[in-house]
Amino acid sequence: MGTRTDTGTQDAIRGRGAVVAALMLSMALVAVDATIVSTAVPQIVGSLGGFPIFSWLFSGYLLAATVTLPVYGKLSDTFGRKPVLVAGSLLFLLGSALCALAWNMESLIAFRVVQGLGGGAIQGTVQTLAADLYPLKERPKIQAKLSTVWAIASIAGPALGGLIAAAADWRWIFLINLPIGAFALWLIVRHLHEPAREPVARRRVDWPGALAVFACGGVLLTALVQGGVAWPWLSAPSLALFGAGLALVGVVVLVERRAAEPIIPGWVWRRRTIAAVNLALGALGLLMVAPTVFVPTYAQSVLGLAPIAAGFVLSAMTLSWPVSAAFSQHVYRRIGFRNTAAIGASAAALLMFAFPLLPYPGSAWQPALLMLLLGAALGIFQLPLIVGVQSTVDWAERGTATASVLFCRQIGQTLGAALFGAVANGVLSARLGGSGSLDSVARVLDDPGSVSDPERLRRAVDGAVDAVFLGAGGAACLALLVLLALAPRRFPLLPEQQAVPSEQLSPTRRAD
Repeated sequence: MGTRTDTGTQDAIRGRGAVVAALMLSMALVAVDATIVSTAVPQIVGSLGGFPIFSWLFSGYLLAATVTLPVYGKLSDTFGRKPVLVAGSLLFLLGSALCALAWNMESLIAFRVVQGLGGGAIQGTVQTLAADLYPLKERPKIQAKLSTVWAIASIAGPALGGLIAAAADWRWIFLINLPIGAFALWLIVRHLHEPAREPVARRRVDWPGALAVFACGGVLLTALVQGGVAWPWLSAPSLALFGAGLALVGVVVLVERRAAEPIIPGWVWRRRTIAAVNLALGALGLLMVAPTVFVPTYAQSVLGLAPIAAGFVLSAMTLSWPVSAAFSQHVYRRIGFRNTAAIGASAAALLMFAFPLLPYPGSAWQPALLMLLLGAALGIFQLPLIVGVQSTVDWAERGTATASVLFCRQIGQTLGAALFGAVANGVLSARLGGSGSLDSVARVLDDPGSVSDPERLRRAVDGAVDAVFLGAGGAACLALLVLLALAPRRFPLLPEQQAVPSEQLSPTRRAD
């Protein structure tokens, strides 16, 4: 038996390179797709029309990808990672092909939802497979690689979208996914092999629970994404959606308590470690809205930078994040997962609170330096928590645990966009003596001749972004409080042979 395990491990080491390449390509498609469409919106609207509803190009994708994460996590624990990843990849590619064939804005939005259904499977399953393939001491390497993919995608996505829209038809934004995704899918089918699971290990899927989770998440996320944008927060649509969402929360609890194998099992929240990490990474998603959404607006409106230069200010954060994530293993091996993440959260809070202290109008290098340091802080905040949680559960629970972490982080980002958007618009209205949104003021500042007092508008934007960063600093403090109060000082790690089951998963076919 020992020889078989050693052989399986050696085969995994030799063959996992192709699987890792496939995972990185798949993750790159999902990461780029989240940003590439934004710069092509004018061309898409010009071709298809539908300007009043174009925001659903992003909201529809986000909703589908987010609410399906718990479902895919449970399915990967029940049927294995490979079937879920293959199905998700096929859905994503189908959605991409359909998007390229869209004939109006409504059809394009519907096909973006199909893309999102596949993107949710890819995002969660790739993170789970990363933990399956690597032992604890090597997991920071693959996580740093995946972080690098997201970093490059956040920079390259908008630029690539603008380039394709300018040089070719916008439909190529979706068509380019097909050959890359097909190659990644071929690598997965060819090189990733899981052993056949015993019939007794097959469990019945909680489809009523999956439907309830999907409906509840979709209604609540729609209320958060569209509230204050498509309709006022206290309007009938908002109140109706939040009311329906709360009612569906009760339905989810009722259905899941009766299910033999619930989609969101109770142990996700009963286990102290997982519950604390879920809450902490929810706060991380909340604070991430400040740099990713508001720094580009600040750089263009206050500093007067061109869009590309403004993007480089934010990109400083994405450059340091994977580096510090890879370095974090040297820290958490000495002081533990919780303490390492607490250091990252503390540093992030200080940097968030430092942003309002920047001089007005200042130079571009000043916020860029803050973003560089912030990326380093967030790298040692997030990665130890993800690696730590994945190392406290066995193979049959890892997909569900990973999905719960990603789901909470995504919910935090959605909540943060709604909350901080309201904060920014409130500050603008107070300083300008009337109604207005950050986006509308930023568009006005693009044409200084159209406004009598551009300096007043710039100072109003500066004040609004400062208020957002103060709120984000509060979110970082909340994450720190959760870690210190709820997370155990030492995570209850499984023995290495359980955390890395070479008998459960091998990236290459074994002869024996």
